Amino acid sequence: MTMMTTSMQALQQTLLDQICEAWLKLQQQQPLVHIMTNTVASNYVANIVLAAHASPAMIDNPFEAESFARIAAAISLNLGTPTTEQVQAMQIAAETAHQLQKPWVLDPVGYGTVLHWRSGIADQLMHFHPAILRGNASEIGALAGKQIESKGVDSTVDSADVYLQAQSLLDYCECIAISGESDYIISRDYPVIQVLGGSALQPRITAMGCALGALIAAYSAVTSPALAALTAHVHFAIAGQLAFERAQQLGSFNVAFLDEIHQLNTETIRQYASFKILPESI
Repeated sequence: MTMMTTSMQALQQTLLDQICEAWLKLQQQQPLVHIMTNTVASNYVANIVLAAHASPAMIDNPFEAESFARIAAAISLNLGTPTTEQVQAMQIAAETAHQLQKPWVLDPVGYGTVLHWRSGIADQLMHFHPAILRGNASEIGALAGKQIESKGVDSTVDSADVYLQAQSLLDYCECIAISGESDYIISRDYPVIQVLGGSALQPRITAMGCALGALIAAYSAVTSPALAALTAHVHFAIAGQLAFERAQQLGSFNVAFLDEIHQLNTETIRQYASFKILPESI
């Protein structure tokens, strides 16, 4: 066994311990998360965050954005269906979070060459340095400067093709989470981490990615940005895997997924967490 293999196994075990610790802290602290998400996703996102034992607040008007951003433990901004007023609220919340050094997550839904207005808003928000940037491979690839044709807000690019290029975005944030068939967590703190597991049914449910971004924000209130992203992705992957074992039809899977988000515990994490450190990123 090489020294590198031994050190990677030690890091893997350390990360697993830290994932369990982050989950326990979320249960204990139940942080208040200020969430601005899209009209399609709002109810689903709130239910997922509640099921994970955090406290969501779906406040997205510019008149209350600053005062609420000040009291929230973390903030999640999702550009799925932006309106002029909501964008104003996002800019206020992001600036407030930046001033207070409060963790916030940006999900630049639909970023690319087609939806110019929202892409410009995402560029503006990036100047307030989100702790975590979360998106699919098309969105993250486009933000990193790759010319990608996207299919609406759905990714047409494999996350494995983007994660190395995305590292340039660490100039603007502390962590990047790319979701896809495999998820990749890129940060200043660790080598690239690939998260495995989940279910093929998850992309068939609207707001799944939006809810993941909000859960990352919840975890960022209790741990570092990289561990928040990793823990949220592992939480989702385990819930997806176990829900599919119980229910293979889409509607019943959706209900089972919410149950599994709620029922997660440290024993389940240690049994089912599936992630690996990519040696080529060391």
